[in-house]
Amino acid sequence: MRTLAAGVFFGVLWMLAQAVAPLFVGRALDSGVAHGHVDALVGWVLALLGLGIVQAAAGVGRHRCAVTNWLTATYRCDQLVTRSAATLGAALPTRLPPGEVINMVASDTRRIGNALDISARFSGAVMSFVLVAFLLLSTSVKLGLVVLIGVPLLVGVVTPLIRPMHQRQARQRTEVGRLTSLGTDTIAGLRVLRGMGGERAFFDRYREQSQRVRAAGVDAGRVVSVIDAQQVLLPGIFVVVLTWLGARMAVSGDITVGELIAFYGWAAFLVLPLRTFTEAADKFTRAHVAVDRLLRLLGATPGLSWGSRVDWPRGGALRDGHTGLVVPGEGMTVVACADADEGARLADRLGRYDAADVSVGGSPLAEFTQDTVRRHVLVVDAQAALFGGRLRDELDPLHQHTDADVDRALTVADAGEIVDGLPEGLDTVVGERGRSLSGGQRQRVVLARSVLADPDVLVLVDPTSAVDAHTEMRIAERLRQSRRGRATVAVSTSPLVLRVADHAALIVDGEVVLQGERSEVAHHPDMRAAVERVTS
Repeated sequence: MRTLAAGVFFGVLWMLAQAVAPLFVGRALDSGVAHGHVDALVGWVLALLGLGIVQAAAGVGRHRCAVTNWLTATYRCDQLVTRSAATLGAALPTRLPPGEVINMVASDTRRIGNALDISARFSGAVMSFVLVAFLLLSTSVKLGLVVLIGVPLLVGVVTPLIRPMHQRQARQRTEVGRLTSLGTDTIAGLRVLRGMGGERAFFDRYREQSQRVRAAGVDAGRVVSVIDAQQVLLPGIFVVVLTWLGARMAVSGDITVGELIAFYGWAAFLVLPLRTFTEAADKFTRAHVAVDRLLRLLGATPGLSWGSRVDWPRGGALRDGHTGLVVPGEGMTVVACADADEGARLADRLGRYDAADVSVGGSPLAEFTQDTVRRHVLVVDAQAALFGGRLRDELDPLHQHTDADVDRALTVADAGEIVDGLPEGLDTVVGERGRSLSGGQRQRVVLARSVLADPDVLVLVDPTSAVDAHTEMRIAERLRQSRRGRATVAVSTSPLVLRVADHAALIVDGEVVLQGERSEVAHHPDMRAAVERVTS
């Protein structure tokens, strides 16, 4: 707030110094040149020098404050977007397209910053316009009235175009968000699309959507081009009219030569505040569109209610009221689902990413705070992502663990060989989304990260689906040993994972049909059918 006020102060001072300069020049000509008063001429020249120094200093201060305001507004809005996206979590894609959220960070927050950037110049333009109007009225009532009446007319000509520009830019931003989402989905699934021969159909969809974006951009550009042209044409016409009137008054003797020169200076100066007015209208409109989009994100809710409890019942059994599944507070529980989608939905319910009847130690998860549930229950689905950066930071983002802890987690996930094969070990930078690693390597790194987090309840969805049988067997045995004393839920139909389970359950058609010993689940007819369906 202080830098915003300082920017307005320097902006006003900067503009006023420019507005007063023609007055000093006119007085120097009238007093020093026309009347031959050398002392007066020197005095006004020194006054002009001082005014120039004030203007330069104010310009530096205004620019610094404007840049600070732009950066502050932009990155605080980025933080709001990031915090809201993190709060929504898994519910984000159901509230807004991911591409729209990306565009908020890439474009919308910058436009909000632009509105604060121009605030200093806009304030200075308003004050300088008022001052010049007063000076013109003091020189000539006719000229002052032309300014006071003409400028509102110029602004009135631009105003009707603001709303169409607002609407067309909003439509363009929506189409761009859809295009970004479509492009992200297509690139992420390119390998699958090529395998099924569907890449051409998706490329055609992308081409069609890009044409919609182009058409929306052209529509918005038409209005912007008219406004940009008016920023030059209308002030130019206005200055020509003022200059013609002033010249006629000088010829008739109504004003002095110095006043005429000052008048020319003011006429030329008025182009700056007039263009600033139209530029501000453009930036404020763009910022208004951006704020509307940002408010949509900030107003989105996860659709879940949270309580106030923080006293997590360690060792308490986790119960899913939807299926009847009971997960003991200790040991490894393997849950086989005849439907893979049902397994993913079960994991969402156990982690309270979905509103469901789930309790821990007899207490509903809804009674606990969100931070408490997230801290004690970790859900790792089959699509868990890596981020770009050092591998060490991927495994231990908060740097809370020793190298020995990291090595133990890597051993459990059978990922030690991955680190050994990297040129800089744990300090190797992995690419965006971990694409420099293979699918099996990414899966093991994600598992190691989950083990290192050491939550009270760890829910894993198909944690070994991308590794070979020997690796899968080692991981399953080590995971069970490392997680003793805490609850681990592995949603999997793998016989090798089921082989090491302390507890087992089978879910068919959304209900637990069997829960007990692993051997009973392994030999159940529905279990064999589920395994055959996955391996076929």
